[in-house]
Amino acid sequence: MTNDNFTPEQSLQLIQSMISKTKQNMSDNSIYFLVWGWLTFIACTGQFVLKNIFQYEKHYLVWTVIILGIAFSIYQGRKEHAATKVKTYVDENMKHLWAGMAISFFVLGMILTRLGWGTVIFPFFIMLYGLGTFVSGNFIQFKPLIIGGIIAWALAIGSTFVDYDYQMLFGAGAILISYIIPAHMLRYRNRIAN
Repeated sequence: MTNDNFTPEQSLQLIQSMISKTKQNMSDNSIYFLVWGWLTFIACTGQFVLKNIFQYEKHYLVWTVIILGIAFSIYQGRKEHAATKVKTYVDENMKHLWAGMAISFFVLGMILTRLGWGTVIFPFFIMLYGLGTFVSGNFIQFKPLIIGGIIAWALAIGSTFVDYDYQMLFGAGAILISYIIPAHMLRYRNRIAN
């Protein structure tokens, strides 16, 4: 059957099945949201504690914890690639979205650090957290991710009204609301559906 022979109902059914398959894949792969969410949450709160409680001069070194996320993502990605039989169009777009997000985090961090604006980095990062989860939520039609993205944007704006030290906590809050909680909800929803 060619695309010209699809009825509107069949086209809609095909689109819905692709979205359902992607939701299944996302919930199966929600481990990425959880790993990166928890690592980022630990880094944000850890940096706050190291800087404000222990007055550790190199508090930013806590961010090296993301090396664990990179190693995990490479390992898990290779493992899943070997096991994947079918990829949907939405799956591919999600992969490109998050690869682009990772590159954007790195580039933005380099630019702001190089310009000496490192103390304004968190509002930008929080804004990017919101963008990634908002777009992902719309791709798979999962409202908790969409709402998490919107709240992250509000927290990005709110973080500009507090000192750098407290922006770290806004970042941790944004990660909790936009990554961690929706990822747990997605996994739970998948378990119930199955």
